[in-house]
Amino acid sequence: MKETKLGMSFKKHDKFGEWYSEVIVNSEMIEYYDISGCYILRPWAMEIWELMKEFFEAEIKKLKLKPYYFPLFITEDVLQKEKDHVEGFAPEVAWVTKSGKSDLEAPIAVRPTSETAMYPYFSKWIRSHRDLPWKCNQWCNIIRWEFSSPTPFIRSREFLWQEGHTAFATKEEADEEVLHILELYRRIYEEFLAVPVFKGRKSEMEKFAGGLYTTSVEAFVPNTGRGIQGATSHCLGQNFAKMFDIRFEDEKGKRSFVWQNSWAYTTRSVILIFSTCN
Repeated sequence: MKETKLGMSFKKHDKFGEWYSEVIVNSEMIEYYDISGCYILRPWAMEIWELMKEFFEAEIKKLKLKPYYFPLFITEDVLQKEKDHVEGFAPEVAWVTKSGKSDLEAPIAVRPTSETAMYPYFSKWIRSHRDLPWKCNQWCNIIRWEFSSPTPFIRSREFLWQEGHTAFATKEEADEEVLHILELYRRIYEEFLAVPVFKGRKSEMEKFAGGLYTTSVEAFVPNTGRGIQGATSHCLGQNFAKMFDIRFEDEKGKRSFVWQNSWAYTTRSVILIFSTCN
């Protein structure tokens, strides 16, 4: 007979952290790995993620986003091109420095996010107003070497996510999309997962490093009295466009920088079903 682990040793209202760890293991959502901060996502977790992916993929296809996949590795020069951006992620960046027993000529970053991997190529592909709006999306893994209390699904060193990257001729178009995507994220939680969330705008201190402003959906965890970020939709403004020289020529032949957005949600969404209910 298969051994079952249905019994719970901790009550959610008494010891939330211990209860949380027990739930995700006993429900066969996750298994702890032998590297701290890394976890095995088991079939129950992956099947929920795949269902969410199907729901969201259908919605963004209506917006005519194109699928891409960019490499996991980023050169040091490119990563450091946007000063505010790299400072925001510097503590979490993992670096490849060796191949076998040999040192690499230059260290290579493992992507903590993909703006600096993508945007040098946006500058090659976007030339004219006819190329806009530019809309791409990728599903991939992200590495952020989180050192402050790694927690399965919530703060892990590797996680899966969806990330959309778009470029527009005007700020008005970019602003409109930020809110449209934010509403899609609300629908994922409230209509698909039955998890209530709040939509809002992050403070200047909390916004995406190098961006113009950040909006997010936040869930509330009653047992801890804390909010938890569910997804983000960023307006990057023209900052990255200026760093990577992403410009287009309008109908009158004038060259202008594009306005950019990026937006994402992660496998953190899977566990909010458990964390937010009483």
